[in-house]
Amino acid sequence: MADIFDVVADSTRRDILRILLERYNQSQDAGELSVSDIVGALGLSQPTVSKHLKVLREAALVGVREEGQHRYYHLDYSPLEVIEDWLIPFLSVDFDQNVDELVDESEAGLKDEQRAFAAAIGKAFADTTHVVKDATSKKWRKND
Repeated sequence: MADIFDVVADSTRRDILRILLERYNQSQDAGELSVSDIVGALGLSQPTVSKHLKVLREAALVGVREEGQHRYYHLDYSPLEVIEDWLIPFLSVDFDQNVDELVDESEAGLKDEQRAFAAAIGKAFADTTHVVKDATSKKWRKND
């Protein structure tokens, strides 16, 4: 099995996971989507999407249900625990200890562009933290 970090490093696979997450959040069932639904959402070719779904399936990030010739995919959160476990030490750092240093650095002449970039990264990080905490507060799967 591929390293989970290598699997999610690919932007197309992250897009597939995002689409499956959106479906999961909007749905009362397992949040399944067909390959053709994913292809339509991404605007990529079916072979390209299938290649990425295979990698996600091998990493156990998605499950598949076969119905005749159709395949329906759903998100499986449990392998993401490895990423969460890796992130937790970074998220739990006591930033208050370094406030004075941060203030000094920001007053040392960060350009507006640098501040905007730092703010964007901080917002993305906060949004990700919120999603991770939100996901961990629920059961990993609706059916559990």
